[in-house]
Amino acid sequence: NKSISVTGGVTFDNILNTYRLQAEGLIAGGVDYLLLETQQDTINIKAALIGVDEAMHRVGRRVPLAVSVTIELNGTMLAGQNIEALYYTLASRDLLYLGMNCATGPGQMTDHLRTLAQLSHFPVSCVPNAGMPNTQGKYDEGPSHFHEHFERFCTEGFVNLIGGCCGTTAEHVRAMREVADHHRPRKPNLKSVRRALAGNEPLKIDEFIRPVFVGERTNVIGSRKFKRLIEENQFDLAAEIGRDQVMKGAHVVDLCTANPDREELRDFLAVLKPLLRKVRVPVMIDTTDSQVVEAALRNIGGKAAINSVNFEEGEKRLEIICPLAQKYGASVVFGLIDEDKEAGMAVTLERKLAVAERAFRTLTNKWNFDPGEIIFDPLTFPAGTGDPNYFGAARATVDAIGEIHKRYPDALTLLGISNVSFGLPAGGREALNSVFLYDCIQAGLDMAIVNTAGIKRYASLTAEEIRLCEQVLYKGDSASIAAFAAFYRDAKTEKRTDEDAHLPAEERIARHVVEGTREGVEKLMDELLTRMIPLEIINGPLMNGMKTVGVLFGANKLIVAEVLESAEVMKASVDYLKKFLEPGAASATRGRMLLATVKGDVHDIGKNLVDMILSNNGYDVVNLGIKIPPDVLVEAVGKHKPDFIGLSGLLVRSAQQMVVTAHDLREAGIDLPLMVGGAALTQNFTLTKIAPAYDGPIFYANDAMQGLSLANRLTDERERPALESEWNSLREEAMREVREQTEHLPPVPSQSLYEEVDVPPPPDLDQHVLSDIPMDEVFPLVSRAMLYGKHLGLRMASQRLDNLQDKQAQDLKANVERVLRMAEREKLIAPRALWQWFPVYSENEKVTVLDPVTHKKRVEWIFPRERVTPFRSAADWVRPKSL
Repeated sequence: NKSISVTGGVTFDNILNTYRLQAEGLIAGGVDYLLLETQQDTINIKAALIGVDEAMHRVGRRVPLAVSVTIELNGTMLAGQNIEALYYTLASRDLLYLGMNCATGPGQMTDHLRTLAQLSHFPVSCVPNAGMPNTQGKYDEGPSHFHEHFERFCTEGFVNLIGGCCGTTAEHVRAMREVADHHRPRKPNLKSVRRALAGNEPLKIDEFIRPVFVGERTNVIGSRKFKRLIEENQFDLAAEIGRDQVMKGAHVVDLCTANPDREELRDFLAVLKPLLRKVRVPVMIDTTDSQVVEAALRNIGGKAAINSVNFEEGEKRLEIICPLAQKYGASVVFGLIDEDKEAGMAVTLERKLAVAERAFRTLTNKWNFDPGEIIFDPLTFPAGTGDPNYFGAARATVDAIGEIHKRYPDALTLLGISNVSFGLPAGGREALNSVFLYDCIQAGLDMAIVNTAGIKRYASLTAEEIRLCEQVLYKGDSASIAAFAAFYRDAKTEKRTDEDAHLPAEERIARHVVEGTREGVEKLMDELLTRMIPLEIINGPLMNGMKTVGVLFGANKLIVAEVLESAEVMKASVDYLKKFLEPGAASATRGRMLLATVKGDVHDIGKNLVDMILSNNGYDVVNLGIKIPPDVLVEAVGKHKPDFIGLSGLLVRSAQQMVVTAHDLREAGIDLPLMVGGAALTQNFTLTKIAPAYDGPIFYANDAMQGLSLANRLTDERERPALESEWNSLREEAMREVREQTEHLPPVPSQSLYEEVDVPPPPDLDQHVLSDIPMDEVFPLVSRAMLYGKHLGLRMASQRLDNLQDKQAQDLKANVERVLRMAEREKLIAPRALWQWFPVYSENEKVTVLDPVTHKKRVEWIFPRERVTPFRSAADWVRPKSL
């Protein structure tokens, strides 16, 4: 009952050895499969999986292995990971199934189960309790409840294996059996990709979030402050730099403690421990020391990235790092460097692509990496040194990004940006970095190592600045460098400020929003308040600024992080103006709105603007906040009795989540008017995707003012029928167009499009053992909010732990630190892993994997065909059974 991250008092080795000992006896005794059940800590799961792997190796027999975790009412395991982050962490394992058991009844599992079912290439299990225990310790959900919930789970294709946990009886199982008899098992998501990392929260890396920012300041090589704090053994303060990078927009934290004057392993673990308490994002392990890599991987509960490997010593480093990455579930950064003694670092496009091809082939064929777990670093070289060896290097890097994505579409790319401006005047480095980053993003860069607190906006640069930067980047001769240096010797910021001083206050406020700068905004608003009311300022210059931000974002001249900075300026401005607003009618008789940002989205600027505008126009707004799952929204409807519901979300995936939320509202019998809005949402998506999932009237608002207009018409008995009629007509027209497009799709061929080629035979079909290097230490990972707030009962833990005057919080913190320090002294051991070739054949869209000894079916995968020419399926590249 002990957890490395939650309770402490147990080490990675304790867990590993305990599971190995038990597994050895069970496997030797002929068990059919093993289940790690009621798991609450991902580090425990990793240790258990390694222990079971060792047991199988010792006994000489492999058996299937499954994992089932417990998700608490707060939506995470006790150690803090949610179900999506857990899936990405374990995706590289070979599991019989992955699922949930215990903690709650089936109703509370619905949203987590749907998330896992949508993602998982594993079969999915669901084994709930008979509800939550009452005050007498009894479980109140009867068989009819189970029948109802599992009917939905099976109908919607959520599950492969079902069962009952605490409080369930034979009658519960019989009810589930009745449901299962009438449904087919869920089809695993064979298209699930692994372009993801995970901390306690998931980070799916796709074109909608690109570029992912990797905070560079927790690096002794790149940050003097971080290095000084490490040298002074102030590890908690050093970790604060990582938290600051995340607060400024970093999606990942790069951690490096490689100081030749100190012990790297000790420093790395000493700063990693507090860092993991302060941030929920993934960690990038930046080191050349394999012992540091292994120690870090055994301390990180999520899916980390290892930075980096290369061919500088041939495949020597890969032979050490790749087994570690696969054993613990990590991605690897591959720098495009090889053994060439004269030109090891690939500078030209041809050399970059040659090294990338070799790396991809080696990592996928020899080490069995999924392409999504490979992160290519095409290398950044200084553009302003005048060294002719690097003329054209920046262009080669930009071109390499695009070409790598064409050749390896599921792999990722990463660059350290700031090296491109090394040696140039300080005043111009941020501008050059910005132009280079912009060009790399246009080419498809997925991840950028940057100082998130010091990124200059591309949209804020003048045409002359962009021209000078491009001359240095893509020409790099002495004349270009001299012109750049001369330009940035002067105080350009002062010149820009002088220019702004002559603009009207309205235009200056809008520019502040566009550039994401707060300084001076309040003074400008004070000036405008002498001749405008607050709502006129909001709906005028502030909204104009945000509209410009939207245009720039659409033209790829701003990235998501910069849009959020602009939104923060908007939010701060609105907050300042609130005290000058006349309060709405005390009785709030115009109606009540229930407002929420949907699950998975942390952005609330637009939602809060809707809240403020409607609140000051006589509406009672119940603002539920961010990341609101459907079940919480359903409960809130019953509690607050709203007249209409508002859903908000910035991200593209939030639009899909709105479909899910609308569906769950309908299932709960809710048909109130539903108003949706967000940056990635469109009217067409609302009408063709969200509306069919909902029984009530649904409306799309492209901004807060349109939301107010819709609210006014909804609450006007004379206007509402006409409004609903208008939107019903729009919906019917949109659905008619969809039907017409679908009817004109050509028929999909029913036979394989396999083209005969010579298929080389594998060298053998044996299991191969890969040995690892022993680990020295393990450090517990503790979620500060979960530990102090949930388990130790410290209310408002996040705020109080940072207050040095709060004696209760500080005493509790000191006691916890003593426990954690005790855990640091424990020793650890290393695991082993196996790999093997398997025979396969295809039948149209289906690929069947056979047991290499018995040639019986082990697993079947379905790869649906394209709906457009050339109608390819991935199965077309596998030899058909008929041949």
